[in-house]
This record gives sequence, structure tokens and C-alpha cells, in this order.
Amino acid sequence: MRTTTTATGGGGRHPAERRILVVEDDREVGDMLLRLFQQAGYIADLARDGQAGLHLALIRRYDVLVLDRRLPAIEGLDLLARLRRSGITTPALVLTALGTVDDRVAGLDGGAEDYLVKPFEVDELLARVRVLLRRPVAAVTTLSVGTSEFDLLTRQVTGADGSVAALSGREADLLRMLAEAPDRTFSRADIVARVFPDAAAETLVDTYVHYLRRKLGAEVVHTVRGAGYRLGAR
Repeated sequence: MRTTTTATGGGGRHPAERRILVVEDDREVGDMLLRLFQQAGYIADLARDGQAGLHLALIRRYDVLVLDRRLPAIEGLDLLARLRRSGITTPALVLTALGTVDDRVAGLDGGAEDYLVKPFEVDELLARVRVLLRRPVAAVTTLSVGTSEFDLLTRQVTGADGSVAALSGREADLLRMLAEAPDRTFSRADIVARVFPDAAAETLVDTYVHYLRRKLGAEVVHTVRGAGYRLGAR
């Protein structure tokens, strides 16, 4: 997947508008972090293993990720690597008991913007999160859909032949979800949670897949029988 990025500022939004994903398998620590961020005014979600963290990070948009390293299902740095390969540039803070110099270097080289060793001071953690929220983020502006280019700002898809198709807001949100994780199959429930959060009807997913196919070609979205949809035209 090819992407085009621009730098965007991280400031200006109220904490209550900021969403943080915590991925932590220790129940006591995870619950404490969830309460801490919520009391600080953030919207916070908690995943207790790497697979659940990957799922949430792919279907929702977060401003900061706080990840443990020793996670069940998918190890923390592997999780981060998968997100980076999917074009997700959300700043990540690794929060772990692994504190040697080699561990820190591995974490930072593995795609994390910051690394904090347990045990930690609450005030320091919150300060580091605030720094990440102020940091300019490389925002993806263009995604590849097969041989076509999808401009996220104009919501237009330009084909290899120069043809241009304009998408509605919901069509663009659906295509973006699929294009950001081209190797993943999304269930209808996954798509409803991200694209149609104000409507619980999964039949909307099939309707909008039909709209995309009509505008971009039948091969743009692939149906995985019994599982859902993934990006086609690859």
C-alpha cells in the first residue's frame, strides 16, 4: 500500500475529544490506566491482549496508543509493526517492565514515539501523553486501491486511466477502512462500529459495498464468505 502524508498539528482539541487506547494484559494495571485517563478527561478504551488491541486500533481512530510489550496473542512491538504497515501513524507510548537499554532501543526502533518503564509515576505518564498529543502527526492523505489512488481530502478515486470517481462521506469512510488494512477481512459488525456508529443495521454495509462497486468496479471490494469484506482490486 502506497501512502502520501502531510504533517498536521496535534494541539487545539479539548482532552474530552481525545481518544486513548490502552493495551495491557495485567488486569489491575489496565483498570488503573483506564480510570487515570478517564479522570484526566480523555476518552479511553482498554484491550487486554494484542489481538483485541489490533482490532480496536483498526476500526477506531485514536490520538495516542499506550502499549505493554509482553501481551498475549500478539506481542506489543509486533502489534505496533502491524499498525504501521497498515498506514496507522498514531503516536505510541510503550509502557513496560522491560527496561534495559536494548529494550528501549528496540521499542523506539520498532515504531514507538516514547518508552516508559514500570513502575512509573502517574504525573510523568500524563505529561508524556500530553507531549505526544502536541506532536505533529504525519497524516495519510492518499491510499492505494489496486491501481487507483484514493485522495482522502477530496474523497476522489483516480484510476490508472485518469478516470475520477467522487465518493460520498460514508462511501469514503468505508473505502478508507478497507484500504488502511488491505490484508484484513472486516466483519459487518466491525464496519458498522466505525462507519455507521449511529445506525445498528448491518444491511447498510451491503448497500454501501454495492455503491462502491457500482462507482469503482465490482472487484474493488472482495466478499469473504461467512466472514465479511476486505479490499479487492489488489
